[in-house]
Amino acid sequence: MYVGVFDLFKVGIGPSSSHTTGPMRAAKSFVDHLEGEQLLDSVHRVEIDLCGSLGATGRGHLSPEAVMLGLLGEAPETVIPDAVASTMHEVRSTEVLALGGRRKIQFREEDDLRMRPLTRLAFHTNGMVFRAFNADDELLSERTYYSVGGGFVVEDGASGLVDEASPEMVPHPFSTADELLQACERSSLSIAELIIRNESIWRSRDEVITRVLGIWATMDACIAQGCATSGVLPGGLRVKRRAPELMRQLESERGSADGLSQMDWVTLWALAVNEENASGGRVVTAPTNGAAGIVPAVLKYYTTFVEGASEEGIVTFLLVAAAVGSLFKQNASISGADVGCQGEVGSACSMAAAGLAAALGGTPGQVENAAEIGIEHNLGLTCDPVEGLVQIPCIERNAVAAVQAITAARMALRGTGTHRVSLDQAIKTMKDTGADMQEKYKETAMGGLALNVVEC
Repeated sequence: MYVGVFDLFKVGIGPSSSHTTGPMRAAKSFVDHLEGEQLLDSVHRVEIDLCGSLGATGRGHLSPEAVMLGLLGEAPETVIPDAVASTMHEVRSTEVLALGGRRKIQFREEDDLRMRPLTRLAFHTNGMVFRAFNADDELLSERTYYSVGGGFVVEDGASGLVDEASPEMVPHPFSTADELLQACERSSLSIAELIIRNESIWRSRDEVITRVLGIWATMDACIAQGCATSGVLPGGLRVKRRAPELMRQLESERGSADGLSQMDWVTLWALAVNEENASGGRVVTAPTNGAAGIVPAVLKYYTTFVEGASEEGIVTFLLVAAAVGSLFKQNASISGADVGCQGEVGSACSMAAAGLAAALGGTPGQVENAAEIGIEHNLGLTCDPVEGLVQIPCIERNAVAAVQAITAARMALRGTGTHRVSLDQAIKTMKDTGADMQEKYKETAMGGLALNVVEC
């Protein structure tokens, strides 16, 4: 498969790409299937099973709401976050749902949308089964989907991801970091230039650049929104938003703070994004929602503190970050439910480190080294959200990883690009570690902090 820049960086809503964005896309895909098969007007009721990790932590990740929005015909990139609450209230109070926005059916959430935490489907723990019935209660269609991280969805029996591109379509295909470096050497292209030429088979070069800058604009707007919004995050933990107060402190210290204050700003920006994500706000998967604060925070560091920062540097940063993210997607996983948080925060740290190294003028070898440092020191990271909410430890974890990514980039740029452990070896190690990790540490809220915080 080929994972493009705009496959990896998706605009959506929080709090989870695998538990919110993916289920919304799957539900919409099911409705589109019914429409395409001319079955929609015959549907009398639907039922959905959310299995495995979706069933275990889906409530805290707003998976039921995401499924209902998808059935209504909403898409993650266009749904209006501020309208979600009123839409859900209407469906729940009337027990009527308009499939695709037009076919009205009776829908009682307690009966028709079932959480199956102990049912793990064979392909992936984030499994969803959709069924549609006619007025005689005869099965019209049954389809199974898997949300495999980062908003990516696989349909059972299909050859690959929904909307997947073929590697043969691009002029410079690669599936490993070594192949990427070889392609750069053969073509005498930077990683960013190689990626932009691959993307240009679907759209013009100018459009690629415009869309990449649009991704950054959405990220930057999310930072601003998070810095300006006070209050308490939804859910039973009653976590207070910290970004606005931290921003006031940092603003008051301008001119008198020491050199470490730059890292405080990076911390602020990561917290702001992940507090927005936790509240269901508009975010960009990078590569997931749970790790959405790392790439924006490090890119904001570049645009704010690096002398000579430019739009070209922003584009380079995001193109290279996407290239590294695609390696994790192709060769391991970016799903916390699959390999633990090393697949989310770890891969995001690696992406951000590579992007920053490239924007600062690093060679392909130095960029690969930065990416390797970023993931190597996140290996084994578990996914243990307290009460199944993307809040503790997720929000702070993004802030720590953002600072770590900057350190990784700076370390790599001080070297020659030659190093002992390759990025490919680190990614394989992440995959193997995830396979060995106990299931309770994979986004089930049944182990780690999720268990011990409750006991305390």
